Amino acid sequence: MASRRALLAFALLLPAGALAQRRRAELSIDQLFEALKAAPTDEAARAVEAQIWQAWLQQGSPAVQLLMRRGMRHLQARALDEALEDFDAVIALAPEVAEGWNKRATVYFLRGEHENAARDIAETLAREPRHFGALAGLSHVREAQGDPLAALRAFEAALAIHPRLAGGEERLKELRRKALGEGI
Repeated sequence: MASRRALLAFALLLPAGALAQRRRAELSIDQLFEALKAAPTDEAARAVEAQIWQAWLQQGSPAVQLLMRRGMRHLQARALDEALEDFDAVIALAPEVAEGWNKRATVYFLRGEHENAARDIAETLAREPRHFGALAGLSHVREAQGDPLAALRAFEAALAIHPRLAGGEERLKELRRKALGEGI
């Protein structure tokens, strides 16, 4: 009986330990976002950005991570149907993983399915509101849908999180020109 109680007590401690580990990981990602916003150079920002992407890609079980890597290979090879299957599986297994939704949104965008892409971006942002990649992607979706003002607003939101986003200044100028007529 005593060993049974000890086992039960140990089992009850496991979720708390897992929760503490998750909180430490969240602190780490929070610190990365602070460092991203304060990065003094483009090079420093790129290094922090890479760490954020890595953290996003390492979420989920080993099976989810394997599916993500496979889906990304398919995406790079423009094997969009196969990539879609992989990211569908990621979402089915781990709907809480924001990057699964974001990658599937990318596939939908490349297939010209802009509403599906926008819907998956909304799911991404519901799970990770600081997802600058999803916001930049939303900018492209809205631009493709013929809404330059919405594209501009989405990109400004991405830059508020990641001020040194690669190509950010040029894209911002182009979107301002399209949406507001600035710089014509």
